[in-house]
Amino acid sequence: MAVKGIKSNDRHIMNLANIVGDARSIVYHKEDLIAYDCDGFTLHKHLPKAVVFPKNTEEVAALVKYCSDHQLPFLARGAGTGLSGGAIPLNGEVIISLVRMKKLLSVDFENRRAVVQPGFVNLKLTNSIADKGYYYAPDPSSQYCCTIGGNVAENAGGAHCLKYGVTTNHILGLEVVLPNGEIVEIGANGIPDEPGYDLLGLLTGSEGTLGIVTKITVRILKNPEAKKTVLAYFDKVDDGSQAVSDIISAGIVPAALEMMDKTAIEGVEAAAFPVGHPKDIEAVLLIEVDGIAEGLDEQINQILEVCKKRNVREVRAAKDEAERGRWWANRKTGFGAMGAISPDYLVQDGVIPRSRLPEVLSRINKISEESGLRIANIFHAGDGNLHPLVLFDARIPGESEKALEAGSACLQACADVGGTITGEHGVGIEKREEMRFVFTDDEIIAQTNIREVFNPHNLLNAGKLFPMPGRCVEIKRDLKEKETVISQ
Repeated sequence: MAVKGIKSNDRHIMNLANIVGDARSIVYHKEDLIAYDCDGFTLHKHLPKAVVFPKNTEEVAALVKYCSDHQLPFLARGAGTGLSGGAIPLNGEVIISLVRMKKLLSVDFENRRAVVQPGFVNLKLTNSIADKGYYYAPDPSSQYCCTIGGNVAENAGGAHCLKYGVTTNHILGLEVVLPNGEIVEIGANGIPDEPGYDLLGLLTGSEGTLGIVTKITVRILKNPEAKKTVLAYFDKVDDGSQAVSDIISAGIVPAALEMMDKTAIEGVEAAAFPVGHPKDIEAVLLIEVDGIAEGLDEQINQILEVCKKRNVREVRAAKDEAERGRWWANRKTGFGAMGAISPDYLVQDGVIPRSRLPEVLSRINKISEESGLRIANIFHAGDGNLHPLVLFDARIPGESEKALEAGSACLQACADVGGTITGEHGVGIEKREEMRFVFTDDEIIAQTNIREVFNPHNLLNAGKLFPMPGRCVEIKRDLKEKETVISQ
């Protein structure tokens, strides 16, 4: 029976509407689809065929099975905050939006775990359990609006991942709809290290190419007894970046160790949460330690001594929780703050060994000079996760292309020192060709072979994560031909 209110001659639209059973649960008019033509990576835009809003796992499975049976490309979408184009419908996909699946299903304080649906907002989990003295550790800058399902897809990190790890370190179980519509549970008892292959690790960070996560069991942590937060100002970027390596080398592992350069500071001070950073400073470190209160002063003193050896100009300690909160708001809105000093920006996400920070930051500065585009650096310095923000004006012909080239050059600089091209934002479409910076053709083929086991028809989020067909396809074809000859 047709759903009332649906006016379309497309039988697939009608059938998808019947699955969700409500005209308000499907979007298919062009003017409405425009809102879903990209995610946080706005340099590419493509319209989906439709957007459907299932209310539960069974509806997700039915939608997936329908798309699979009728060869309709499809993908999952959360809040759309991803920064690498992972939720962009390149092939006119049916978008399965998970925003209505937003419940906190259960909390088990005794075993320190919680179960959420994929549309549950990251920060809302911490807010929901804070009164019991618990929190959820992964804290990407977009945590006030990004969803935990999206965090699983991208293996999101955050400022405190230096000490506490990224999303994969906090996932205990997943319910997943496979690309054929089958529902499977992995780690259902909250035991992440079950015998056999690490399927939780494989699915976390697979960028929505292996299945659609519909339920997540996460680890929750007890709040640390105390925290201390300081700002350290440096007149030279080299001194600030060298201090980062020295702090870790001294055996200190802060909860967070963040860095911003002069251009980034200009942006955050011009935006919503200025804190009064000196205008002439070249670099600032935001350093936080936590744990048993008794030992924190000693850690801060050790950090101060390290910074003094690297010519720190000034160190400020947060007077209270309110000031600490302002400092973190200043840092966490850093990406969006670039809008205060530039019409457009492109954020990158490379990772390097900490000891190579001065060298790579110098190279990024040269890329900026050569491209004629300003590049702000705001990043998780403690674990070498860089975020060069290429500032440009898309209204000027050719500047978008220059920004993409500069961003790629920054990733090449990371790869050249033994790093990699993403730490938490994912590959998506933005960095798929740059996968060649860190993987050989054979290694890429090995990974796409895994995808084919889960997603043999490549209907789920096709065109993401791996380079476009070309040399890799040729090698794969040659290997198959050789196998055929041998078998004969």
